Amino acid sequence: MIVILVELAAFVVVLFVLWRYVKPLVQQMIRDRQEHIQAQVDASEEAIQRLREAERRFEHAEAEARKEVAKIRDDARADATRIAEELQEQADREVERIRQRGQEQLAAQRDQMVRGLRAELGGQAMQLAERVVVEHLADERHRSATVDQFLADLEDLAPRSDTTPAATAAGGAR
Repeated sequence: MIVILVELAAFVVVLFVLWRYVKPLVQQMIRDRQEHIQAQVDASEEAIQRLREAERRFEHAEAEARKEVAKIRDDARADATRIAEELQEQADREVERIRQRGQEQLAAQRDQMVRGLRAELGGQAMQLAERVVVEHLADERHRSATVDQFLADLEDLAPRSDTTPAATAAGGAR
C-alpha cells in the first residue's frame, strides 16, 4: 500500500507539474497556433476580397474597352463611308472633267474638219466651175451665146440702175 501511496503521490506531483508548468505552455502554443490560423483565415478573406475587387475592376475595364472598341469601329466605319463618298465625288468630278474635255476636243475637231471640208469643197467647186467654164467657152457657139447672154443681162440691169434714187439724181444733173 505504501507503494500505491508513493505512486499516487508521484502521480499527483507529476500532475501538479504538468498543470502548473506544461499546461500554460501548451495553452500558449495552442493560442499562438489559433492566432496564426486566424491570421491566415483573415489574409485569405482579404485576398478573396481583393480578388473580387480586382475581378470587378477587370470587368469594368473590359466593359469600357468593349465600348471603346465599338466606338473606334463605328468611327472607322463612318470614316470609311466618308472617304468612300469623297472618293466617289472626286471620281465623278474627274469623269465630268474628262467628259467636258472630250466634248471640247470633239467640238474643236469637228470645227477643224468642217473648215477643212469647206476649204476642200471650195477648192473643188472652183476647179469644177473652172472646168465647166473652160468647157463651155471652148465651143465657139457657146462662147458667143454666153457673151450675148451676159450683155443682155447687163442691158436688163442698166434700166433698173437708172431708176434708183442715185441714178435719178445723176440723170437729172446731165
